[in-house]
Amino acid sequence: MGRRVLLIAGFLLIAANLRTALTSVGPVLETLRRDLGLTAGEAGFIGTLPLLTFAAVSPQIPRLARRFGVDQLLWAAMIVLATGILARSLPVPWLLWVGTVLLGAAIATGNVLLPSMIKRDFPDHIGAVTGVYSAVMGIAAAVAAGFAVPLAGVLPGGWRTSLGLWAGFALVALAVWSPQLRRHVRPEPTATRPGALWRSALAWEVSAFQALSACCFYTMLAWFPSIAQSTGASEEYAGWLLFAYQLVGVVMSIVLPPLLTRLPDQRGIAVGGGILAFAGYLGLMVAPGPVLLWALVTGIGAGTMFFLALTFFSLRAADPTSSASLSGMGQSIGYLFAAVGPVAIGALHDVTGGWRAPLAVLVVLAAVHTVVGLRAGRDAHVQV
Repeated sequence: MGRRVLLIAGFLLIAANLRTALTSVGPVLETLRRDLGLTAGEAGFIGTLPLLTFAAVSPQIPRLARRFGVDQLLWAAMIVLATGILARSLPVPWLLWVGTVLLGAAIATGNVLLPSMIKRDFPDHIGAVTGVYSAVMGIAAAVAAGFAVPLAGVLPGGWRTSLGLWAGFALVALAVWSPQLRRHVRPEPTATRPGALWRSALAWEVSAFQALSACCFYTMLAWFPSIAQSTGASEEYAGWLLFAYQLVGVVMSIVLPPLLTRLPDQRGIAVGGGILAFAGYLGLMVAPGPVLLWALVTGIGAGTMFFLALTFFSLRAADPTSSASLSGMGQSIGYLFAAVGPVAIGALHDVTGGWRAPLAVLVVLAAVHTVVGLRAGRDAHVQV
């Protein structure tokens, strides 16, 4: 019983570390930029670099997990994460970029392996465990973002200490996870058809679903406050609207798991989430006045789709090895798309001088997302 408790505690602590190093940057980014003398483009690249690292590293993780073991690789990832966070916070300019790549690689490892671990250790509770995992990530991310500026204001070292202290949180996860290194888990057989996943229509459908989920989520994370301010909202109110958008996403990850056990597949949930996201983007485009309403509608839709994207890596895989491979493929494609999305939407705003055209693109993406969900949500499995 005690070993099971440590397993769950370690799992949740690792999950909690997969967003804090990213969301703690945005609130202090302008101060960081002025302190280091970065251009606006260089400062923006701080947010894009981890996503590009996710895309590059994710396909390599399943092979490393088969060689060294899932538990061992997650433990090593927490060491790399703490190292990257500390390096990024040191007063050596080039370490900002090295640290960002390191923490991106560590987070990519957790992103890929946790769905595989859920498939292995909680096969009868995939929806519920994924919901808790998603909720913990969201809550920790919100806390890191909310406390970034206050901590920078009261701690010696300012923004550097505010960002660097999250290395301690990674070390706590490392300590709690350490007993898992003594577990004797029978290794999964090495994949005998390495190209099978990339030839699977279902794997591409799950990957496309993840790509659209990540693109829309990170685009709204980057630009929703600006969209809200264009409707007349204050900077402070726009920040609270973004908080509400993220909060309802966390709520959906708690509400949805019981539904998964009652339905034969996830197509209905995917269509419902897609329609809500579509309605929210359309509302912001044609009738932006009740911006809080659209923040909640869009947040519920996007939160539903993001939860499903995480769940599909376990539900659509026949075994833990296939889950890790599917997660690696889906997250590589997904985060590459996510890295492009906010930049492209911002560029379109600059060209058109407003938010109607960018929101129209999001409306189209939500429609495509709904159709892809009909395919990715059917009861089928990938095996490598």
